[in-house]
Amino acid sequence: MAEFKKTNTKVYSRTAINYSSDTVYWKKLGVPTLVKEFGAIDYIDFSPVEPYLFAVTASVRVQIYNPVTKLVVKNITKFQEGAHGGSFRNDGKLLVAGDDLGKVRLFDVSTKSILRFFDGHRAPVHRTFFNSDGHHISSFSDDKTVRFWDIATEKHLNTFSDHSDYIRAGCTSPVSPDIVISGGYDRKINMYDIRTGERVLSLDNGNPVESLIFLPSGGIFISAGGTSVNVYDALAGGRKIAQLSQHHKTVTCLQLASDGKRLLSASLDRHVKIYDIATYQVVHTIDNTNAVLSLGVSKNDDTLVTGMVDGLIAIHRREQDNRDKEDSHVNKSRRLKSRLRYENIFKSVDVEIADFRHEKIEQFDRMLRMYEYSKALDSVMIPSVMGKTPEKTVAILKELIRRKGLHRALTDRTHLFLVRFIAFITRYIGDFRFTPALVDAANILLDVYEIEIDKFAGTDVGKMFASLSRRLKKEEQINNDFLEIQGLLEMISAAADESLHSINDTNMENVLMKEIEASSNAQKQTVINVD
Repeated sequence: MAEFKKTNTKVYSRTAINYSSDTVYWKKLGVPTLVKEFGAIDYIDFSPVEPYLFAVTASVRVQIYNPVTKLVVKNITKFQEGAHGGSFRNDGKLLVAGDDLGKVRLFDVSTKSILRFFDGHRAPVHRTFFNSDGHHISSFSDDKTVRFWDIATEKHLNTFSDHSDYIRAGCTSPVSPDIVISGGYDRKINMYDIRTGERVLSLDNGNPVESLIFLPSGGIFISAGGTSVNVYDALAGGRKIAQLSQHHKTVTCLQLASDGKRLLSASLDRHVKIYDIATYQVVHTIDNTNAVLSLGVSKNDDTLVTGMVDGLIAIHRREQDNRDKEDSHVNKSRRLKSRLRYENIFKSVDVEIADFRHEKIEQFDRMLRMYEYSKALDSVMIPSVMGKTPEKTVAILKELIRRKGLHRALTDRTHLFLVRFIAFITRYIGDFRFTPALVDAANILLDVYEIEIDKFAGTDVGKMFASLSRRLKKEEQINNDFLEIQGLLEMISAAADESLHSINDTNMENVLMKEIEASSNAQKQTVINVD
């Protein structure tokens, strides 16, 4: 007896994903650990020295976390009102932060005690940074001023008031202790020289400035405003080098990674984009559970932390280097090969007969083998098959249509089955892989219930038939739209070809005219010489 031929359930291949070296590198950060803070995360900053602790500013406190244990190791609660912009000095020993009362406080990280108290702003101070020499502090406030403070004397040395709206962004030059830039909600970016006490550069960013950052060279700075990230050359008078528009909501913060070779931007659209500084192209994207307000990354790229509007911080920690795992795998392979080699030496000459195993046959194939078409269709019309592997359901429909058994399988069905069957067709009839088979199945269904179609009016089955009708009309409209686009493209292509031929003909005529003219001139010259 001939062997039963199983149903061919074609598995459609998915689009291949090309993983770049950057994708592999950043995917190793793994699944984040979520920690709940006491309010929206205002700012995140990493200590530049090991063990790369990071400070999270939220509500009325600054909490310092250990990136390995992901636990709080220091808790600074010396604020009467909301704290803002806690950032480390380049040696990791001091931390400065502003608050809603306009005060700027300097803390010793190890003891959590206040070392300096700078009073002078008349509105909340949202950003505070150490200058590159580590002896001065720049603060940026909602009172539209930028102040420059001396840590030793606890006095402010300069005040700049060129903005006309809140200043929510700023940074200090990594190479010069005298250069500061600020960004305000008046869409202006101003650069100041502390030595002269004057503004040396001013430009319009086009949108309120949310974040500013210098590249390590100090000659280029980057701003975040609106949905775009702008790159400016400070040495060329603020000329815009590039504009990156990869987000669809406001970009809230910027950070550098990989020793300044990668730029990270976070947005209210829940995405963190990673760019290659050399090409300004996106090399990887990290998704978050909510709108991102702040972002921090450690110096060695082992830890990335995002702070969200709902008070959650997501701590991404790089997984253990796979080299140890690879070495272990190599050793296991070597041991296995050695064992097999010795086993082959002492292997018996006896012939081993493998155990006979029956080949597994799917339930729908067993039903088809017994010509029970209704039960075969029932076996693939369950949610676990229709939802996860719709190709199996479509394969059975194709086989039943080939056997001319779908009419019999659909006859005398319950309303519940008909609702499920029509819902499956409605869902997948627009999928190009299944469209031909499902169109045939829909036609057979209408043939079977053509006489009883009026009885379904007002029932769930009638509603599903109406839904299928609307879906077919929509697909028809989409096809018509594509045909119109195809016609337009063909017209444009034909016009372009005609124009190209016209240009070629004109060029050919010009060449011939020049050759005739040259030949005529040569003949005239010959006549003159003869005379």
